[in-house]
Amino acid sequence: MKALAWHGKRDVRVDTVPDPTIQEPTDAIIRVTATGICGSDLHLYELLGPFMTEGEILGHEPMGIVEETGSEVTDIGPGDRVVIPFQIACGRCFMCAQGLHTQCETTQVRDQGMGAALFGYTKLYGEVPGGQTEFLRVPQAQFGPIKVPEGPPDDRFVYLSDVLPTSWQAVEYAAIPDGGSVVVLGLGPIGDMSSRIALHRGAGRVIGVDLVPERLERARWNGVEALDLREHDDIAGTIRELTDGRGPDSVIDAVGMEAHGSPFGKLAQQMTTLLPDNLAAKLMEKMGVDRLGAFHLAIDIVRRGGTISLIGVYGGMADPLPMLTLFDKQIQLRMGQANVKRWVDDIMPLLTGDGDPLGVEDFATHRLPLGQGPQGYDMFQKKRDGAVKVLLKP
Repeated sequence: MKALAWHGKRDVRVDTVPDPTIQEPTDAIIRVTATGICGSDLHLYELLGPFMTEGEILGHEPMGIVEETGSEVTDIGPGDRVVIPFQIACGRCFMCAQGLHTQCETTQVRDQGMGAALFGYTKLYGEVPGGQTEFLRVPQAQFGPIKVPEGPPDDRFVYLSDVLPTSWQAVEYAAIPDGGSVVVLGLGPIGDMSSRIALHRGAGRVIGVDLVPERLERARWNGVEALDLREHDDIAGTIRELTDGRGPDSVIDAVGMEAHGSPFGKLAQQMTTLLPDNLAAKLMEKMGVDRLGAFHLAIDIVRRGGTISLIGVYGGMADPLPMLTLFDKQIQLRMGQANVKRWVDDIMPLLTGDGDPLGVEDFATHRLPLGQGPQGYDMFQKKRDGAVKVLLKP
């Protein structure tokens, strides 16, 4: 079969690899019909090489048709149409019972000190072959796959793998009061969808911040007050002026370690690419390579007693935080990988009912065959041709 595989920094190739097989009674095999390129994949493409193995299959946003199931998989069967959550969870352990599927005790990557295994995402998360491929082995298929109805296009459901539950959790964790205000930092796929969900769930004012013209225009079209970071010397002051001088009730940081404007963090990231993998990994784990501009801005602008929902991916271990400000302002902070299946029952009616309230059918800006995946990565990473969300069709 064909699959997109990592071969080095900015080097993704279409490889021919063996077809997957059932290895455990809780496995399933699906034929992938649609799979996304995520902003998190760009971390692998650009930065996280020290944690990658050459030839590792990428991707964690797939959906498709069930081809085969193990003996303990009874809720789905061949021919069923399913979406696969990006994390691998058993549904039976203590953590899964708490709705914390990203902390699943059955699949935790304990030798790395990390939470649940993820598809296509480095040795830190289990080196499980990812979903940018023609066929995918799905571990823990007795729980993970989300069965969806026949008929509507893949674009209606594929975002249940990551974008929709991640954005839903971002808004849930933001605790926006009814009619309250929220600032969304970063209007990539997660920030964009978070802003749509916040409006849908009753936020009175949604302000988005970015510096990519196409993203700003897309957000404005969906009713968001979008601020171009390049046009405001004092973005924090501008936001306070828009929110009665005190700042928004909530802030969603959807940027993470791709934040702009922190040259020292950028230098630290670049340094890791010049070191042997074992030294680079230690630098990233212990020295703190993240560019924290977005997070520091969130702390600055949120009103006293407000909430920051941190959904952008950060990777460093020793990043300095303004603890005095966090404590003095009585800021509430929530964060973490999305627990996909916890939110499916809330989201599914918006996908199967009348209309398209979150605009999922038009959410992708580009749809490419799997064989053009390398070009898709390059375009998405460089933000060319208005690329906000790329879907691949095997």
